[in-house]
Amino acid sequence: MEELTVRVLFVTWPWQTHFQPTVPLAWALQTAGHEVRVASGPELTDVITKSGLTAVPVGSDVPVLQKLSETFSPEHQEIVDTLEKLGPRDDLLFEFADNREEMLTWDRMRWLTRYLAEILKGMNDSMVEDLVEYSRWWKPDLVIWDWLSYAGSIAATAVGAAHARIHAEIDVDARFRRNFVRVRDEQSPEAREDAMADWLGGWVEKYGKSFSEDMVSGQFTIDHMLGSFHLETNVPHVAVQYVPYNGTSVVPDWIRQDPAKRRVLATFGVSQEKGGDYQAFSIEQLQDMLDSLADLDIELVVTLPEQLQKELERVPDNTRLVEFVPLHTIIPSCSAVIHHGGVPAFLDSIAHEVPQLFVGRVVPDVEERGERMEQAGAGLSIPPAELSGARIRESLVRLLDEPAFREGAARLREERFTQPTPAEAVRELEAMVERLRSR
Repeated sequence: MEELTVRVLFVTWPWQTHFQPTVPLAWALQTAGHEVRVASGPELTDVITKSGLTAVPVGSDVPVLQKLSETFSPEHQEIVDTLEKLGPRDDLLFEFADNREEMLTWDRMRWLTRYLAEILKGMNDSMVEDLVEYSRWWKPDLVIWDWLSYAGSIAATAVGAAHARIHAEIDVDARFRRNFVRVRDEQSPEAREDAMADWLGGWVEKYGKSFSEDMVSGQFTIDHMLGSFHLETNVPHVAVQYVPYNGTSVVPDWIRQDPAKRRVLATFGVSQEKGGDYQAFSIEQLQDMLDSLADLDIELVVTLPEQLQKELERVPDNTRLVEFVPLHTIIPSCSAVIHHGGVPAFLDSIAHEVPQLFVGRVVPDVEERGERMEQAGAGLSIPPAELSGARIRESLVRLLDEPAFREGAARLREERFTQPTPAEAVRELEAMVERLRSR
């Protein structure tokens, strides 16, 4: 194929753990000779530039959590109240993962789609106009948008660029959308409500375009998840091996030697600091976990923001509290990892054959991914309703004492290394651009 220089615009809502997994691919494209920019809300600009990439601040400088809190209008509460009346209700962030046939009713799915559209408006709307204006000027050939960052889909459609949705977890969102479209199309024409199509279509109509389903799904998907964890899809798929990037990182002194005891890492992501109601653990659950593990002959390393450390009543002698440690520097020395299902901890643990324990409920696919991890023999998962310090202790002891879990993790590690590296995926992305762009 003739050599070409491609302009690639990454788009992410301003949340660092959604941006960081894209950095190795962005650098692979840049070192292959392509031009790369990263667009996000102004609050992420420093995080982007510290990665060495070029930032394009778009939208208002109001923090994204404030935007989301302002999304909860009386109309939004009406949506929540209606969903509660439609039957058994889990936390709404996770209902999209529920694939049981009895949950795939039209009433439930259309109201969930309304709920999702309202959340996504809060994440995206303030970025759209600046992003389209920039895209009209810079003329990207490919827009790669984080799976919650639909401003990228809107901008790509507005300017005729090829666009890809990048996703790291099991793609339960795309499965929900496929089920929604199927059930929607079974309704009479006048009843076919679609809040996502209305929202996205309303934006692109301002730029002389019309809604198409690939605005929700992407023209293709870029995916870091292991192949054995994939769901069936009708959207073209480009697999890319996950490569750790944790931002500005320093190896602490205490990691620079082998641990005297078996080391266990417990880490619960940025959500523990910023997630409010969506923290993986309450402080009471954390205390219960520490108390239950206090007599084990281990070195327990817990990542926890300083303000939450102060809320703990007791810190056992076998526990080290740290605000942050780069996962890729500590996991190789661990005998087990306890986490909330975050993709960096999950895939870093697999990369180093470390058994893992899923706890908490922050990531929508955590139960399905936990089941598949258990089936692979690489770890254990505790359902939220069964979470307790005693249950964590019981599961951790099994991970530490039963060699089969490390053997299962080793099998997943072998699978991980069959995926193309970011550098190897560049040629496939170039080919997709040539085929898809309409400008």
